[in-house]
This record gives sequence, C-alpha cells and structure tokens, in this order.
Amino acid sequence: MAEITAAAVKELREKSGAGMMDCKTALMESDGDMDAAVDWLRKKGLSAAEKKAGRAAAEGLVGVAVDGKTGALVEVNSETDFVARNEVFQEFVSKVTKLALSHVDNEVALKAASLDGGVSVEESVVDLVATIGENIGFRRSTGLTVNDGVVSGYVHNQVAPGLGKIGVLVALESTGDAVRLEELARQLAMHVAAAQPQFLDIASVDGEALAREREVLAEQARASGKPEEIVEKMVEGRLRKFYEEVVLSEQTYVIDGETKVSKVVEDAAKEIGAPVTLAGFVRYTLGEGIERREDDFADEVAKLAK
Repeated sequence: MAEITAAAVKELREKSGAGMMDCKTALMESDGDMDAAVDWLRKKGLSAAEKKAGRAAAEGLVGVAVDGKTGALVEVNSETDFVARNEVFQEFVSKVTKLALSHVDNEVALKAASLDGGVSVEESVVDLVATIGENIGFRRSTGLTVNDGVVSGYVHNQVAPGLGKIGVLVALESTGDAVRLEELARQLAMHVAAAQPQFLDIASVDGEALAREREVLAEQARASGKPEEIVEKMVEGRLRKFYEEVVLSEQTYVIDGETKVSKVVEDAAKEIGAPVTLAGFVRYTLGEGIERREDDFADEVAKLAK
C-alpha cells in the first residue's frame, strides 16, 4: 500500500472540502490515487463542504474570553440555531475564543493558529462542516488590551459559559482598586449590550456619519421655514440628541436611567482611588449585517422529499 502523507491528505481536503480523517481513509482505500480518492469521497457523500459553503449562515455563537488585561471576541456562524446548541460546536467556539486572547486584532494569525492535534482553526472549520453537516463560518474576531486597568466581558442570552448571542468587551485604564474597577467595567459592558453605542466619545464619531447626520438634520430644520441662522442652532441642538443616542460617554446609564455614562465613570473614580479612563469597547451581535435566507432549510427538506 502506498504511503499516505500529510501533504496528500491536505491536498485532498482542499480538493474535496471533506474532513481530515475522511480524506485519509479515502486515500488508503484508493492506494494513494488522488482522483480515485476524490471519487471515493463523492460516492460516500462526504465531499459536501464546498456545496454547504454557499448556504447562508447567520446563526451560531459569539464567544467572549477575558484573561487579566486582555479580552477577545469571536463570532462563528452556522446555518441553524440547532447547531448553536450542539456541544461539539460550542466547544469549538470556546476553544477558538480562548486562543484569540493570544492573537488580539490579528484574524490571519488566529485562523492559522493550531487547535488540538496541530490542526489550524481554518482547517478545523472544514472538519466541523463535515462532522455537523451544515455550513460553518469563522466570521470575525477582535479584542481589547490595557496597560494598567481591566478588560471585562459580558454575554447576553448566554447558552454556555462565555457563549451567547451578544458579546461585549469594555476596557478601563486606571491604577486604582482592581476589584471595584472590574465591577464598573462589567456594569458598563451590560450597558453597552443594552444601549448599543456606536462610538466611544464625541471625538471618535466618524466624520462621514456626522456629515450625513448634519445634512439630514439641516433639511428637516429648513422644512420648518426658519431662517438659516436659526436652522444652524436647531441642527446643533439636535446633534446633542444624536450624540446621546450613539456615543457611549454621552448616553444615559441604563442601570440608573438618569446619569450620563461619563459622569458615572467620573464618580466611580473617587471610590476606585485613581482617575479612570474609558479606553474602549467592542460589541458583537450574532449575524448582524448578514443577509438571512430563512428558506434555506425548508428548501433543502423539500428537495430531499422529492
């Protein structure tokens, strides 16, 4: 029997989209013949990952992991919510999220990083497609880190530790009491989950987004028939409302319903014993921005029935 090399297995996986062990078996059954191995997989119905890759995957899980002064967020998608409740899928997302702590803001390195058995994250996704039978996609990852302070995470609609539908990280820079700082960061993470801010502070508001908002507000004000100097004042007043809706530091704190977030941080600094800076936040909502095709699963069942 021909020797089955790792390179041959890798080549067959790339050709077929099948799992690693299935590829190895196919090569053994075909005495190392690549074309025969591809045919063997097709006959067994195992060369399916490529077909599944074209199907919409907007379900899945968001993973959150924190280790000291570093936090990571990961989103892995599946076609159905059933898979999100699958323990194999949950374990995979959890492992990738923890691995992301070592590759903050470097998705390329994370995809190439090794999980169990030396198989990369990217290769493991292909294996998972073959195992679970749905299109699985590693969508994105990011993270936050601080020099002095804490990073705290929060998961909403949690289905397993660190896994859910909404994931948030909040970073606070401070040399003050770490326990109280952590408590504040976690409460702010819960606020971010609920209030959905888009920007950290007014200075970080995207210039294009601000220009669009100004234009819309100006047109609305002009429609009232007011003179241009009054229109400008109306725009500035309405911009403050815009900031209160989309800027974290300007939002009303959802936990007490009345204090501005920037004031909450300022007041907390007195108890923490040192100045506190809101250094950053990240919020992932599962499937946001993905066009969902609700008929995928129904169509597949109908085709099988025929």
